[in-house]
Amino acid sequence: MKKISLIIVLSIATFIGGYAQKAKPVKVTTTVKSEKHLSSTIALWMRTDKPRQESMDHWKGSHAQIIASNPGLWQYRQLHLAENNTGLWPAINGVETAIPQNRKIDGVADVTLKSFYAGLFQGKKQHKLAFADEVNFLKRSILYIAYPKNAKWFEVAKSESKIEASSIVFFRKKEGVSDKDFKKFINNELTPTLANTGMLKELRNKVYNPWKQKDWLTPNVMHDNDKNDQFQASLILGFTNKTEMEKFFASEVVKNLSEKIATYCSAVNAYEIFETITFVENGKKIR
Repeated sequence: MKKISLIIVLSIATFIGGYAQKAKPVKVTTTVKSEKHLSSTIALWMRTDKPRQESMDHWKGSHAQIIASNPGLWQYRQLHLAENNTGLWPAINGVETAIPQNRKIDGVADVTLKSFYAGLFQGKKQHKLAFADEVNFLKRSILYIAYPKNAKWFEVAKSESKIEASSIVFFRKKEGVSDKDFKKFINNELTPTLANTGMLKELRNKVYNPWKQKDWLTPNVMHDNDKNDQFQASLILGFTNKTEMEKFFASEVVKNLSEKIATYCSAVNAYEIFETITFVENGKKIR
């Protein structure tokens, strides 16, 4: 009898586990308006044979001016990540929330293009100069691209709202989860749920195209990106201040979302952004 009971229990557990794996994303409705944009995220690692701040200053100095002169840009922002980043997202069983220090990103170039044509052809001169300059301050650079249907800016607050704290959160798809379900989870469930919280002053999501090294092969800089290190999506979250950001990551909303995240993601690396600098806005260079 005990043996039969054990078999029944194991069968139920197997069924529940299988059901959880097959659970589909839920479409969450939101009244928050959004805009679609052709976007890219360039993850950057500073050189380790120089002081980190020296390289960060080069990036926001002369290098930024090269990029900002590209006539094909709609917006160009630099996200300077805090030097000490261990991961803001609360622990999730079976999910990497602690940022691996050997792959800790130093900064992110948040680039929005006017159009596909503009991105390919209008900035050729600037691309050439920027590619040659990367070796002066970078150890590694990795490009992720998101098409407009998978890259949205949500109007969660008025444009003049104060943002004194922010985070960029990278997501890695769990083995066995389909690209379709992962995309639906980020676009149709996770992001709208966050938009409805009223806790954010900025919300942008990106689900990336499959990563290809050939898309960004700048000379004399590393572009290694093992499958286990790659990300398939990101969120940019803005808050009134650091206290509000801490409240968000400790909230029931995040706790409940974490349960769903465990179904679709193997990693959630939430970085604190130390400084956001905008160089191009609405297609015009402002710095």
